[in-house]
Amino acid sequence: MAKMHIVFVASEAAPLAKTGGLADVAGSLPHALKRLGHEVIVIMPYYRKQIRASSVKIRPLKHSIPMRIDGVDRKASLHEARVDGLRFILIEQDDFYDREELYGPSGGAYKDNLLRYIFFNRVALEAACLLERPVDIFHCHDWQTGFMPLLLQTQYQHQPRIANAQCVFTIHNLAYQGVFPSFWLHRLGLPAESFHPGGFEFYGQINCMKAGVFAADRITTVSQAYAREILTPEYGCHLESFLSEHAGKLSGIVNGLDVENWNPATDTAIAANYAPGNMRGKQACKIALQKKFGLTCDAEAPLLTIISRLAEQKGVDLLLDCAPAWLEQGYQLAVLGPGEPAYEAMMKRLAKKRPAQMHFYAGFNEELARKIYAGGDIFLMPSRFEPCGLGQLMSMRYGNVPVVRATGGLKDTVTSHATSKRASTGFGFEQAKPAVFHAAVDFAVETWHKPTAWQRIVGRAMRRDSSWDASAGSYIKLYEAIVD
Repeated sequence: MAKMHIVFVASEAAPLAKTGGLADVAGSLPHALKRLGHEVIVIMPYYRKQIRASSVKIRPLKHSIPMRIDGVDRKASLHEARVDGLRFILIEQDDFYDREELYGPSGGAYKDNLLRYIFFNRVALEAACLLERPVDIFHCHDWQTGFMPLLLQTQYQHQPRIANAQCVFTIHNLAYQGVFPSFWLHRLGLPAESFHPGGFEFYGQINCMKAGVFAADRITTVSQAYAREILTPEYGCHLESFLSEHAGKLSGIVNGLDVENWNPATDTAIAANYAPGNMRGKQACKIALQKKFGLTCDAEAPLLTIISRLAEQKGVDLLLDCAPAWLEQGYQLAVLGPGEPAYEAMMKRLAKKRPAQMHFYAGFNEELARKIYAGGDIFLMPSRFEPCGLGQLMSMRYGNVPVVRATGGLKDTVTSHATSKRASTGFGFEQAKPAVFHAAVDFAVETWHKPTAWQRIVGRAMRRDSSWDASAGSYIKLYEAIVD
């Protein structure tokens, strides 16, 4: 098929602004699509503070877009950034986007988030009308862009540059749906005719995720297993029936990884480089991490690692239930991640009791995360649900063997040693119970004490193709199926 013009619209994208995996996808997948010969542009808000910190050069564009919203006349200036040849268009509105955090303070949300992102959706559509070529595909991500497909159908369908565009809407995490009071409906000029249970109404409120599912031409999630799971009451977050009505346009495509960026053979943040077949640097990374965190420098102690938001979804309560016993058994723990204050406090107390065995860093630091991936032996992801997950992909890339709950993308990407010793790339467990998780980790440690078997698992994990290439090809097939 001829080269397509694809516009990604996302509320965050690496390396410009990031809070989680959405940014990694919106920053990496477009590069893979470009390598397949297509024209790709990313549109996102101009988060001045975060983008300044990224050190990416920004230049103003000559265009600005007038927009009246919530009774206020505004003008959105447009800016441009280029990252390895990928073009980003940034929408400036400082009172909306120049804030300390992208979506709200830790554990909370800004009260005007619907106003902020409806403004973003509308200006993104207007900006797309100014592009040199008509748009073939809008690829929208999560609730922050949920109204784009519906606005395109109902209020922007006469704009010639975008009128024939098809919309793909990706659900990265169904738990975050963007639910807001109905008083915004008329204040923001939303399509009232679609405010009903079969549209974007949700128990009398506005649901942005429902808007995207309702109006998009295709819906994707970030793994095949998660696409099945969200149709069930356990994982559907009260939308399982609604999603089942749209199951004919739903599919799962597993996320990839920027394997050039996440590469222990070239990573300058780690103590020593290494690769399959030349693993001497891996032990040096473990010793360096133990020293950095004040842990006992002991090659015979298994070093368990966790890089995660400290939230119930991530199974942090399971970890806290098991950790004291693991420390009694002589295991070491390195934990990195921000999260709920109660979980942070418990982690700090545990680490304070056993400073030679456990270190906790409250927050996120990418350079430190790389050191943990490289220095650890076993990586823990006991998530109650995990749409895709990137931590397990990064840990496998660095030979830090994952122990994961068999759910969502974890199930799709990690082959458990319990089910296939010849193909295993990690360890899995089914039930989200402390005893089951504890047994899986003990099994992994038992295998770690068998160097030959362990090195085979490490080698398979590091050689696993976690690149975006296969996933990008699946997205192209999906795009082609809906473009005339």
